[in-house]
Amino acid sequence: MSSHAVVIGSGFGGLAAAVRLRVMGYRVTVLEALDQPGGRARVFRRDGFTFDAGPTVITAPYLLEELFALAGRSLADYATLVPIDPFYRVLFADGSSFDYTGNEDHLLEQIAAISPRDVDGYRRLAAHAERIFDVGYTQLAHRPFHRAADMLRVLPAMMRLESYRTVYGLVSRYIRDDRLRRVFTFEPLLVGGNPFSTTSIYLLIHWLERKWGVHFALGGTTSLIAALVNLLSELDVDVRLDSPVTAIEVSEGRARAVHTEGGERIACDIVVCNADPTQVYSQLIAPRHLRSSRRRSVSRVRQSMSLFVGYFGATRQYPGIAHHTIVMGDRYRGLLDDVFRRRVLAADFSLYVHAPTRTDPTLAPPGHEGFYVLSPVPNNRSGIDWERQAKPYFARIVAELEKRMLPGLGASLVSTSFMTPNDFEHTLRSADGAAFGPEPVLTQSAYFRYHNQSADVEGLYFVGAGTHPGGGVPGVLSSAKVLERLVPRPERSGPQSRGVASQFARDVLASV
Repeated sequence: MSSHAVVIGSGFGGLAAAVRLRVMGYRVTVLEALDQPGGRARVFRRDGFTFDAGPTVITAPYLLEELFALAGRSLADYATLVPIDPFYRVLFADGSSFDYTGNEDHLLEQIAAISPRDVDGYRRLAAHAERIFDVGYTQLAHRPFHRAADMLRVLPAMMRLESYRTVYGLVSRYIRDDRLRRVFTFEPLLVGGNPFSTTSIYLLIHWLERKWGVHFALGGTTSLIAALVNLLSELDVDVRLDSPVTAIEVSEGRARAVHTEGGERIACDIVVCNADPTQVYSQLIAPRHLRSSRRRSVSRVRQSMSLFVGYFGATRQYPGIAHHTIVMGDRYRGLLDDVFRRRVLAADFSLYVHAPTRTDPTLAPPGHEGFYVLSPVPNNRSGIDWERQAKPYFARIVAELEKRMLPGLGASLVSTSFMTPNDFEHTLRSADGAAFGPEPVLTQSAYFRYHNQSADVEGLYFVGAGTHPGGGVPGVLSSAKVLERLVPRPERSGPQSRGVASQFARDVLASV
């Protein structure tokens, strides 16, 4: 029998890891604590509406296509991705708007209408973002950073690219208009970063979107989760729901088994955690198996902000709105200071609104519109009482949306629900209720982020937002790809090479 790999968690990172491990020749078991797969990408179906719980922006679709190709399949046979244009519509507090699109001519026309002097600045900014992408993504996103030498090798390139600057600081070198600075710096918020403190290497997101576009999966992001689960079923991978892991058993410095809440002990050769590394190190592994430096560093991790996410339907439609809308408030830096540094619940907010029924009407009853609204909020180190604050906060968001982009929303509102930082902490088991793991500042990126391979426990690996390269769907899918360079070839797996994309593995698994 082949070596056995247990994957803890069935988010995008865990499912992608399971595919890659199975193609390598491992026997794979996926353990999910919740009653459905997906983790943050699970789905809520209520009153005829389909609400994606988490990720809604799909970029770098080749990473998904690659997973199916490794097993001799095609993603197109399991799910359908369609491009979204504009990528985002940005609404400013003064009533003006900007469509961030992949059409460069249209992009430059809009920049010229707002600030002609920034047209050339944007061209130079885009060229800089492309250079960052060529290093930070093309060369580094799929490589492990578990040795100091890995970091030392890339430091000269990072310095030349000015990675010591923040996203906002670098954009401000090229762009002078305040509104345009906001347009080209909000994207780090989508992976848990404050543009005023996040390293400018995350400006690669801008070029990643320019290169591959922004996409939506018909049926919602949950259709991609279903596609991966179906693929794993065909590959004879056991995906178990309602199976929370309570401990990782370590013997002689190596992971030997996992224990579930139901009392089961599952022996294995390796463990891959698609779970918050802070929680794994502090709750699933006995302290005696960790170095003292690890125990100290876990307590000092600076976690990302959290999110308040509202899900609601309307008994009317809004055909003039975009699929993705960023609703900017008056404040920018001050509001983000409230979220990240002061950790207070501000009276104002900026919002991300997802209107999937603009692209796929089947996600709501006929004549209705479904929405997801996201507001960055402090993580649970703030002490905010969300049991008391959640309902009035949601009411304020609805009032703001009614005023800014959805007239008559209050009277047409149906099927409302929301998630708070408490849900991230207790349901999704994220330290401090953080939505994206460690905050992506320079001192918590690459080598300084949780490593994909544990230095404390042999046979223990990590994928997901908490490890390298970081949050966002491309980040977590890439973290699973990093395993190719770290996980040993399974015993009795046949003559395939260590790389998961070997022709042998594809041919064998195509017949499973």
